[in-house]
Amino acid sequence: MKKRILIIDDDRKLNALLADYLAKYNFDVNSITEPEQALRELKKTDPDIIILDIMLPGMNGFEVCRRIRKLSSIPIIMLTARGEVADRIVGLELGADDYLPKPFEPRELVARLQSILRRSSGERKRDRASFGGLEIDYQRHEVKLEGRSVDLTTMEFEILTLFTKNPGVVLSRDMIFEKIKGLDADSFDRSIDVMISRLRGKLDDDPQNPLYLKTIWGAGYKFIGSLDGDG
Repeated sequence: MKKRILIIDDDRKLNALLADYLAKYNFDVNSITEPEQALRELKKTDPDIIILDIMLPGMNGFEVCRRIRKLSSIPIIMLTARGEVADRIVGLELGADDYLPKPFEPRELVARLQSILRRSSGERKRDRASFGGLEIDYQRHEVKLEGRSVDLTTMEFEILTLFTKNPGVVLSRDMIFEKIKGLDADSFDRSIDVMISRLRGKLDDDPQNPLYLKTIWGAGYKFIGSLDGDG
């Protein structure tokens, strides 16, 4: 079954080249050059993943990402012409799942697309787990906290899954980096810290008095929630 990609980029030539290239890998590509039009289209369609350029006319990619996250948790790969670490961190803080600096090799983009889509739809050995007020459905990619739904990005869900599948185990940034593919090696330390911070915020987890994610200074992080049982 073809996966649907929405490209939001004002570079028409690049869009056409990517559409042709990605079609070889069984992707169905829709490209839009205007941010407002793309946001309207997103409300009508349901792509599997979004490729979003930072440099856009009228509205930059960061604002587009922020608006998308109000509507959906669809995976987002951000493209940056400069490849600056600061841009990547901002993108992650806004909820992007990955980033790729221009110019890039199309095959690398395919690899990242496939990796993110595997994470977002892959099967889990354990279907459900409950840790007090935190409930996770690994198959449905759903998280609830005290009965209310928690909207996580693909990367955030993957990190939470990694921790909850390894409760009580201290995971260093190196270990997290090895397991969570897609983070750039040049800045993965900071990227992981950003992701942990965002995850804590969504789980209402106070770093000073954590219920789930505890910082082990100089070593990494560990999940301290108690498993109630499988759903």
